[in-house]
Amino acid sequence: MEEESMEEEGGGGCEAMMDDQNHNNWGAGGYGRHLLGPAAAPLGDRLLRGAAAGPPAGPELPAVPEANGVLRGCEPGGGAGKGGAGAIAAAININASTSKFLMNVITIEDYKSTYWPKLDSAIDQLLTQSPGDYIPISYEQIYSCVYKCVCQQHSEQMYSDLIKKITNHLERVSKELQASPPDLYIERFNVALGQYMGALQSIVPLFIYMNKFYIETKLNRDLKDDLIKLFTEHVAEKHIYNLMPLLLEAQSTPFQITPSTMANIVKGLYTLRPEWVQMAPALFSKFIPNILPPAVESELQEYAAQDQKLQRELMQNGFTRGDQSRKRAGEELTYNGSSACASSKGYR
Repeated sequence: MEEESMEEEGGGGCEAMMDDQNHNNWGAGGYGRHLLGPAAAPLGDRLLRGAAAGPPAGPELPAVPEANGVLRGCEPGGGAGKGGAGAIAAAININASTSKFLMNVITIEDYKSTYWPKLDSAIDQLLTQSPGDYIPISYEQIYSCVYKCVCQQHSEQMYSDLIKKITNHLERVSKELQASPPDLYIERFNVALGQYMGALQSIVPLFIYMNKFYIETKLNRDLKDDLIKLFTEHVAEKHIYNLMPLLLEAQSTPFQITPSTMANIVKGLYTLRPEWVQMAPALFSKFIPNILPPAVESELQEYAAQDQKLQRELMQNGFTRGDQSRKRAGEELTYNGSSACASSKGYR
């Protein structure tokens, strides 16, 4: 009778206790003691009992979950056999919950509902910020989100979402540029280019783990190159044939746009696609070194004519005073040089 009651008590242990969401509700005696009985008692207590009772009859089975999700204490043929299918189901549920808790698993649903929305919001802010703006996001939190998703094998989905997100943004930028009037077209293209390149300086480092362990390893590419290619395909290629004539016109009319704007655009276009140099070699050569072939002696007359033309244009745009100042500075330099030469020869 006593053995039978103990057997019934052991059979009900696995069935009765289920964990809550925080694993806090497994009984007052703790998970191991309540569920697995004496096998999970402190090691010191077991050693003392063993010494008093003499050597054990056989080896003690470890009280850990099996690989198939069934606890040894709840196996059908063991002491808990009277629990039946309900005991096995309870053990499987407990084991699955424990594994998820210990492994901190991020499911695809977790990724879509919790992790990607955080990344999506941060990317939005980075893509639309103006230079010098303060962005109220936690870079550490975003970096951590990316790291966890990479560790949980969500790199492919995250990369796909990132490319789709930035592509949609660039398509909106392209439509806004198409609606721009010619007198604002160059300036707005410059803003779009600068804003995007500035955003990449933050986006690429935030996704460094995805870049290292997925893009470089599996795709044999680089994230920064991929994102620059997106701007080339969805913005620059669609506007280059409208933009280049406006740039050439602005070049022929000094100071129609600021020199810094012209330099930014020309250097940016060269970064996006170096072969665009062939569309306007003279324009690119003013901002990119070694674009044109080396000067040759037979073309010195032509170079001199171009310099004279530039000087006439400067004078026509109100730079005569500066030109005279430079002339006076040159005359003074010549005079001082002659004086120094005469002094060195002993003439007074």
